[in-house]
Amino acid sequence: MNSKTPIPTSIVPLASVAQMKASLRQKSQLKGRQADEISLKEVNALLMLDAKSLRHRRDLMIEHLHKINDTYRGLHERHLVALAKLMNTPMAEVFEVATFYHHFEVIRESEQAPRFTVRVCDGLSCDMAGASTLLNKLKAALGNTPVKVMPAPCMGRCEQTPVAVVHHHEIGHASLEKILQAVEVQAIHPVVPDHIDLNAYLAEGGYALLQAVSNGQQDKETVLQAMEDSGLRGLGGAGFPAGRKWRIVREQAAPRLMAVNIDEGEPGTFKDRTYLERDPHRFLEGVLVAAQVVGIEAVYIYLRDEYHGCRALLEKELESLQANPPCRLPHIELRRGAGAYICGEESAMIESIEGKRGEPRMRPPYIAEVGLFGRPTLEHNFETLYWVRDIVQKGPDWFSGFGRHDRKGLRSFSVSGRVKKPGVKLTPAGITLAELIDEYCGGMLEGHDLYAYLPGGASGGILPASLKDIPLDFDTLQAYGCFIGSAAVIVLGHQDSARHAALNMMHFFAHESCGQCTPCRVGTAKAVQLMQAPVWDTATLEDLNQVMADASICGLGQAAPNPVRCVQKYFPQEIA
Repeated sequence: MNSKTPIPTSIVPLASVAQMKASLRQKSQLKGRQADEISLKEVNALLMLDAKSLRHRRDLMIEHLHKINDTYRGLHERHLVALAKLMNTPMAEVFEVATFYHHFEVIRESEQAPRFTVRVCDGLSCDMAGASTLLNKLKAALGNTPVKVMPAPCMGRCEQTPVAVVHHHEIGHASLEKILQAVEVQAIHPVVPDHIDLNAYLAEGGYALLQAVSNGQQDKETVLQAMEDSGLRGLGGAGFPAGRKWRIVREQAAPRLMAVNIDEGEPGTFKDRTYLERDPHRFLEGVLVAAQVVGIEAVYIYLRDEYHGCRALLEKELESLQANPPCRLPHIELRRGAGAYICGEESAMIESIEGKRGEPRMRPPYIAEVGLFGRPTLEHNFETLYWVRDIVQKGPDWFSGFGRHDRKGLRSFSVSGRVKKPGVKLTPAGITLAELIDEYCGGMLEGHDLYAYLPGGASGGILPASLKDIPLDFDTLQAYGCFIGSAAVIVLGHQDSARHAALNMMHFFAHESCGQCTPCRVGTAKAVQLMQAPVWDTATLEDLNQVMADASICGLGQAAPNPVRCVQKYFPQEIA
């Protein structure tokens, strides 16, 4: 029978005919749960955008989720349904983004949203400072209240251990008393740090370089040549030559975009936050000079969600800059991460800026050719751009003139752990750990002798005290199974354990794996189980190490074995 031939009612029960007619009438309706009017009004009022304009900004999905999450202390399912309706986006797509990021809390209809959430850092530096004890005390004190208490990965304040955040209020050197007081008075808002504002920056000659480049007084090719001659390499971890990257992107077809990475999620890393809190316009001038030289039409600044004070600071200073621009500015948007370490990987960050799950892309193509919104994209770490003004104004020889042990340039080390004076230390490239501790950190903390150190955060491996005289720079640590990465140095004393440090890092990797590829998703979780055994099964662990290093899509899974292998190589007495 032809599908268009009507079925004779004489051979079909009347009840079935009624059901079929009702089914046909419902064909035009959406499947699944429908948005209620109250939720639609609440979400629409919060976003202050009509459905038509929302539909054209799919990339703002995460920004919209943040507004809802902040206002209602969670993402109620009814609000997610309403957002999907307003954005004309499938509910499944909204839900998969909302459940990917750690700082979004999806609230089932049968559940109550917490009044707010207290997060206690469980990163290695905070762990050494007693964070686990603090967390247990908080859970006991707030267990019967509507305040949620939970552990969280490194928050980028490792010089202030232990660290906690009450909603958006950061607390360094946190104690039970400090946190309970913040909860009692509802001190949940970010604190904007003191910094050099626009007027002070202009008074010191700020934006003179940008104006010179913009009006043609400073030749763009000369600026680009200075960047190349300085030897400045990307300071987010990969170390790709900055000037070469500018030239590659400039040669691509317009329009060209820029994505600035301030996700800074590597445990032990806080240099970008420190510089941003002090001198935001030095960084912004570097961004805008790069945009002028490369021919960038729009800039997207991706800031990790843990940096609430920095976000408020940047919003304020960007508003001031756009109200009083030194020249014609490109389109600039500040985007907010949502608690996902993987978004520090450049392609995962781009996916997140586009409003998606932060899953790394397969390469090629590289983002310099096909990046943000499918356009050629200049991607840079914060600190790389922070040095642009000094390099161009003082000359490339100024930057390359620093260095020790046959290395060139400056390096900003985030130093934490068992030293007297933790913090960001600006030193000549190639400095050794022994020199770094003695000359810049005031020596080891009282009662602690140097036992081991992590030269590059969670990914960079672990070295024993006997290797404290290796120059710390790009390409100097690979022979020892390590790398400098973002130059996050965590110092362990003789009372600490390299095995425990490696387990802490593997817990972090397992928690932060995006789950896209099996070697990383399964390998990190299995490694945690094996590393918790009294005696390590080194053969099975090495099998896992090899699979993760060889078959993972991105650097998270590829670098996850580094701490394990270092313990096996340099600290066998701890695992036998």
